[in-house]
Amino acid sequence: MSSRIYIIRHGQTEMNSRKVLQGRSDLPLNAAGISQAEETAALFVRMGIIFDRVFSSPLIRAVRTAELLAPGKPVESDSRLIEMDYGPYEGMDLFDPAPEVIEFFRDFVNIPAPAGMEPLRSVVERAGEFIESLRGIDGNILISTHAIAMKGILEYLTPGSDGAYWSKHIGNCAVFMTEYDGSGFSVPCEVFNPANDIPGEKHIPRKEN
Repeated sequence: MSSRIYIIRHGQTEMNSRKVLQGRSDLPLNAAGISQAEETAALFVRMGIIFDRVFSSPLIRAVRTAELLAPGKPVESDSRLIEMDYGPYEGMDLFDPAPEVIEFFRDFVNIPAPAGMEPLRSVVERAGEFIESLRGIDGNILISTHAIAMKGILEYLTPGSDGAYWSKHIGNCAVFMTEYDGSGFSVPCEVFNPANDIPGEKHIPRKEN
């Protein structure tokens, strides 16, 4: 039994475009976000990748991204894939962040999240619980989630990362992939990241169906 698990960050929303801290706010994709998801879906189609199971954060921006990438497939919602809870900092202007948030962003590994924010260890724990629940599922799996929740998954899947993913910029509709070989998960690889890639078929590994 084996699977390939593709993890995607949702497409852009208006809060993303305005550089506002967006955690549990349940806003839809904007026009750019829909276009991003459609372009990523087209890459998967050209490579012949069809998803057997589709999982998503319950927030509408992630659900809609999943629907666009796997049309006609039921989207299974899981609260463990929801974005980090930013508490009182939800909606904060990232061009003018609070001093304690600047300090946190400066050193995610050694400086704890400000009071009221979900601790990063909590994000990793719930992300890991979800990933472990995929053992025994065969085929291609899509996970649609959020930037910090996605980083929690990547941290969980990368032994010795020591928080390296927290400071990595992951663009809207970035895709990472891990393989499950029946015994364990591979260290994830970056398939496509709009933050530093130009879309193209070379970014998506083929899978024989």
